[in-house]
Amino acid sequence: MSDAAVDRRSFLGSLGAGSLGAAMAGHLAGQALSAGPKPARKWEPVSDRKIRFGIVGFGHCQFGAAFSFQNHPNVEVVAVSDLIPERCKGLMQACRCSKSYPSLEELIKDPKIEAVFVATDAPSHARHCMEVLKSGQHVMTAVPAAFGSIEDAEQLLEVVKKTGLKYQMAETSCFRPDNYAMRTLYRAGAFGTLVYSEGEYYHYHTTPIPSYKGWRVGLPPLWYPTHSTAYYVGVTGKRFTSVSCRGFKGAFDAFKPGANRYNNSFADEIALFATSEGGASRMLVSWTVFNRIEETGRVFGSKGSMDATMKYRGGGHNLPDVSLPPLPPGVNPGGHGGSHGQLCHEFVSAILENRQPLVNVYEALAMTVPGIVAHQSALKDGETLKVPQYDPPT
Repeated sequence: MSDAAVDRRSFLGSLGAGSLGAAMAGHLAGQALSAGPKPARKWEPVSDRKIRFGIVGFGHCQFGAAFSFQNHPNVEVVAVSDLIPERCKGLMQACRCSKSYPSLEELIKDPKIEAVFVATDAPSHARHCMEVLKSGQHVMTAVPAAFGSIEDAEQLLEVVKKTGLKYQMAETSCFRPDNYAMRTLYRAGAFGTLVYSEGEYYHYHTTPIPSYKGWRVGLPPLWYPTHSTAYYVGVTGKRFTSVSCRGFKGAFDAFKPGANRYNNSFADEIALFATSEGGASRMLVSWTVFNRIEETGRVFGSKGSMDATMKYRGGGHNLPDVSLPPLPPGVNPGGHGGSHGQLCHEFVSAILENRQPLVNVYEALAMTVPGIVAHQSALKDGETLKVPQYDPPT
């Protein structure tokens, strides 16, 4: 089976997750949450204002158009950009936009644009987001927030703080139905303190996924950690404090000596983190577990637990509705478990309501930087290393 076929199968499977039906609290304990065709709640607009967006990036995954900004009733896509002219034309067509620029640097000079979605190559995310913010525009970025550099992460944080503009990392796991349910129940106290949690991102591919200037070739797994780390940070809002990580040396060509720019031989990395709650969390990113493409996680607390089967096992009572928020008409839930449309709507809503988005810069760095440190630990045969802390002002 080809890598492309595996990708298609995974993508189509993710669409089947759908929205969760509302569940009464008394029916949750010990039972799987029932899936319904539509959320029980109805979307209510908070404003008739249209935010003027620019969208940058239409690469292999075509993420520039995948998050449905072009369909949101509170968005006007003013202009798009991609460095490759053919892709730029495709992005224009997908976003129904008649204006384009040859680069992000040119696009952000447009005084009409208020916000930008950065769907460029991962090594450029931090730099591109800082350029957007310094130009006076809000920004949402594809994952990860920073790429292998703690210094870039901390510079990004300073720019966000200095500008006071909205920043969101589009971490898809945060709006997967299981993760959203876990977060809702955690906030309601249904899990108590998390004793242990797990996050796993598997993306099997024998040859590297196509990428701009080959940035995915030999990619250290935990430099791309957030699909996994969201199953602790995105659930609890708490932090990893230290880590010990082991790497598995892959047999694929991309991980052989001298085959990649990262001098990286690890095709799989498994990290054990200590958490700020006093518990432990195992986070895994894998490129070589045969034929597996999945993002999943589990939480185990002093009062209850849950996994991807959507079963709450615990003693909680009067628990809240865990169905995903309703989306505006026309906004497609999209891939990665129906998370794309949710992330678009969350970012737009944060701007309209003048509040912090769910995955703001502090949460984004709390999901990203621990993976960078974990890779350093793997290079040191699992030495336990401290994880820098990024906490919002109280």
